Amino acid sequence: MVKIVRLEPIAQDTEVQTNANILSALLAEDLHVLKECGGRGLCATCHVFIKQGMESVSPMGRREQRTLEVITTAKLNSRLACQSRILGEGVVVEVPTGMYLDAIEDIEALIGRRTEQDLLHPITGQVVVESGKLITRSVILELKDVRLQVGQYLARTREA
Repeated sequence: MVKIVRLEPIAQDTEVQTNANILSALLAEDLHVLKECGGRGLCATCHVFIKQGMESVSPMGRREQRTLEVITTAKLNSRLACQSRILGEGVVVEVPTGMYLDAIEDIEALIGRRTEQDLLHPITGQVVVESGKLITRSVILELKDVRLQVGQYLARTREA
């Protein structure tokens, strides 16, 4: 059975199979969403906010709860799209605005230029470079180090 999920702030409705996760809805709409941990609820790169219909979304599991606890931008209505399954109607999902820094090599070419939209940290979702500000080499180097650490952590969790 299909449910309709509203995506904000893009004001778009999308169809989702009952019991499918929100991440599948975001990807079906070609939205730029990272899946750093492969949808296992470990990395928070698919962090979204449930604006309406929390009762129509699956309950939060222990892993998701632990992951959200380390995100500084998390709120009471925060969920991981990969862990949140649609069970009923009336769900409105707010997707963080901005561009996640997943292709650092592509961003390096932009050092010294002004951003067209906020650049978001790949783990926390915090704004790293505000829209209209200069992209600096130090920001890129810092983010490369974070991505290396996350990659190593995820490699260890896959082995366990």
